[in-house]
Amino acid sequence: MEWPACTDEYEKLVIRMTTPRVVIDNAVCSTATIVKVDSGRKNGILLDAVQVLSDLNLSIKKAYISSDGRWFMDVFHVTDQIGNKLTDQSVLSYIEQSLGGIHSGNNNVLKGLTILELTGTDRVGLLSEVFAVLAEQQCDVVNAKVWTHNGRIASLIYVKDSNSGTLIEDCQRISTIEARLRNVLKGDNDIRSAKTSITNAVVHTERKLHQMMYTDRDYQRNPIFNFTSDIPVVTVQNWAERGYSVVNVQCKDRIKLLFDVVCNLTDMEYVVFHGTVKTTVDKAYLEFYIRHKDGTPISSEPERHRVIQCLQAAVERRAFEGVMLELCTEDRQGLLAEVMRTFRENGLNVTRADISTIGEKTSNVFYVTDAIGYPADPKIIESVRQKVGSCNLKVKELPLVCHEKAEREDEAVGVGGAVLLCLGSLVRRNLYNLGLIKSCS
Repeated sequence: MEWPACTDEYEKLVIRMTTPRVVIDNAVCSTATIVKVDSGRKNGILLDAVQVLSDLNLSIKKAYISSDGRWFMDVFHVTDQIGNKLTDQSVLSYIEQSLGGIHSGNNNVLKGLTILELTGTDRVGLLSEVFAVLAEQQCDVVNAKVWTHNGRIASLIYVKDSNSGTLIEDCQRISTIEARLRNVLKGDNDIRSAKTSITNAVVHTERKLHQMMYTDRDYQRNPIFNFTSDIPVVTVQNWAERGYSVVNVQCKDRIKLLFDVVCNLTDMEYVVFHGTVKTTVDKAYLEFYIRHKDGTPISSEPERHRVIQCLQAAVERRAFEGVMLELCTEDRQGLLAEVMRTFRENGLNVTRADISTIGEKTSNVFYVTDAIGYPADPKIIESVRQKVGSCNLKVKELPLVCHEKAEREDEAVGVGGAVLLCLGSLVRRNLYNLGLIKSCS
């Protein structure tokens, strides 16, 4: 490491002690890559570390979290989405550099764009109206994420001016856009809770969506329809002798599960001192030993109940049962408004959306159900594909989390090898989508 000429030895020591040390091992475990991070303890460092792996869509098979005094160590067993180890050197280098720089607040965000934050009551066709307003107001959607849960919707939409291709700075125009979107979100019966705001400040999209849902208190609302077959089981107990509250989460395993849980514990201002993550064929078991920032455990029954509600909501926001549609085509003004109108006219409800634009191409993923939450009729899906363009709009399989290799490895490695951490293989496309490499081939 090169030091500025004015850096004294004490400053160098402090920097070395507070800079995370990262070890990535592909030799110990035959089916997963091992990632170990240790550093001086600081609020939010666990979430920052998990976020790096989550942004690359890695599957975390196991995790060991420990905070001893002022020191912090994480061990992650990870694979790519199909259960393979990580072998691409550019990916491994990116992980090492990103985890090693988490104290610096490194964050991959879309800069130079205007960010719209929207929350309100979800309904069929709402997104059709939102994107129609943006098209009318000459706003090009560059990137967007939409979540729905318990009858509520939260969305972050990144836009630029259609004519200049830059962020929108005119105050009067911003006020007009904000007012139009608020009217759409209000509908006929959501006058109080519909919220819109416009900012140019950089954010981590998924962390922000969790915060928006938490602030909106989606965890306290009852869904109009609930067809989810896997309801997360959350328990909270106090370990009085050690001054911890012990949180256990059991649910269906999926990508980004650990991120969602840790993100919400952090937003509720709890500190994770110790924790373990274990996954089986299709289930995940997470255990955390937590305290408030002032060092005290959960102190009342209402608080315990709120933690259970919030963590159940954190798991459910990204859960889905329905049809996943992927739209890949040339980008053009008003495209999203047209596609969403077609969905609405055919009775499809978009429960989640992930929209991105790279150059002249747009890659969008929509999770859809029928109007009351059941999986949509295949005939309706095919009709929609024909109207939008069957070559552009395709039905995709939901990603499955693979565990068979990891389970065979458990039998062979044993406890000693498990402590070292396994990290799995990642797809170059994730780096391409993050704008970190020029080609995903």
